[in-house]
Amino acid sequence: MPTIQLTTEDFKEKIFDYDTEKEWKYKGELPAIIDFYADWCGPCKMVAPVLEELSEEYKDKLIIYKVDTEKERDLSAAFGIQSIPTFLVIPVEEQPMMQPGALPKNVFRQIIDEHLVKDRTA
Repeated sequence: MPTIQLTTEDFKEKIFDYDTEKEWKYKGELPAIIDFYADWCGPCKMVAPVLEELSEEYKDKLIIYKVDTEKERDLSAAFGIQSIPTFLVIPVEEQPMMQPGALPKNVFRQIIDEHLVKDRTA
């Protein structure tokens, strides 16, 4: 499954509607990682193929979304995105975590295995 582009409206529909909800409640059934990026960002371009590979490796267990911070300024502001890339790591039943910076594949894999798919069958 390739990474999925998210608009602000998609985010509110599939992830969390921050306009109507006060407490975090993830709407998805699979854990997710959201990549806040921009087309001009060098580190974002370096991470993109890694995220595509991980999306394939963990298909049916994890969804990886991408949010273009240039197009989705309101969404980026709502989450206080100040540097890119920044990743919102979303377990199904726990609070999300922010992870700034371009990470190597092994670190992404460790985050996924420890926080997102730990209780799921392979």
